[in-house]
Amino acid sequence: MQVRRVDGAGALGADKGSNLVAIGNFDGVHAGHRAVLDAASRDANARGLSLLVLTFDPHPAVVLGRGAQPVLTPLERKVELLCRLDPTLRVVVEPFTHTLAAMSARSFVEDLLVGALGAKVVVVGQNFRFGKGRAGDLAVLEKLGADLGFVARAEELAKDAAGPFSSSRIRASIAAGNLADAERLLGRPHAVSGRVVRGDGRGRTIGVPTANLDGVVEALPPHGVYACVVDRLADDGTATRLAAGVANIGNRPTVNAGFSTEAHLFDFDGDLYGVRLRIHLVERVRDEKKFASLDDLVHQIRNDIETARRATERRVPDPAAGAAWY
Repeated sequence: MQVRRVDGAGALGADKGSNLVAIGNFDGVHAGHRAVLDAASRDANARGLSLLVLTFDPHPAVVLGRGAQPVLTPLERKVELLCRLDPTLRVVVEPFTHTLAAMSARSFVEDLLVGALGAKVVVVGQNFRFGKGRAGDLAVLEKLGADLGFVARAEELAKDAAGPFSSSRIRASIAAGNLADAERLLGRPHAVSGRVVRGDGRGRTIGVPTANLDGVVEALPPHGVYACVVDRLADDGTATRLAAGVANIGNRPTVNAGFSTEAHLFDFDGDLYGVRLRIHLVERVRDEKKFASLDDLVHQIRNDIETARRATERRVPDPAAGAAWY
């Protein structure tokens, strides 16, 4: 069975073959990315090439100290979504190091793209830069391609009246609480994920137990309450539908409990401590609010649950997700 994720280009070895290599961060694997990779897949098939996606981890901005935006999709999720696009596609996850950053533009192309990846066609974004000091651009890549025997081209992202589809645009929609726009661009609801840890147990005492997530790295929407559907993540990264629910993201001001990302799962009774969950945020229910009393909070939570039940009843799993929601 072919390994779909390859950790480091060197792992391809001597049997790397001849490939179309699409390079990018592909955070979110959104509609724009899918259009580019659909075109790349058709081109690879027409030329008799295999399709490789080259992405880097950690993000170059992190390694170079420029800071990085919150992610839409952690690496494991990104690889999963990329592999759904084409049954033969492989994802090469190249470790981004200071050594790689210091490579000349020519060495990056000659050693990595041609030598290690067997590139015959290289597809990049319009603003792609590579090599030491980001000296390489599309013109440099095209010239090196002519010298080294491959074709280089840039792909424009698909767009609508508001502009190109982009990860930064989706992050802005999430930050503004516009989950519907984010879902339209992503092709699925935005999700956050983490491992369930013990909280203060207050939810269980009021009859609304919650799973508190630790280690969430995805972009967060404004503090508030959200209708959600939840997947359970196995250690190998596979996901299984668990339940619908209602999530709270925020500081829990009524009880002064501090920040948390937590979810109450409908019609579920089980021990989730230590389990990894993916919470798909399908609809905003309300803003965060400080209530006058715990009784008032409990009354509102009951209303939130009914609102979230109605919102999630309309949701059906994506067939492409297998046993998961999305």
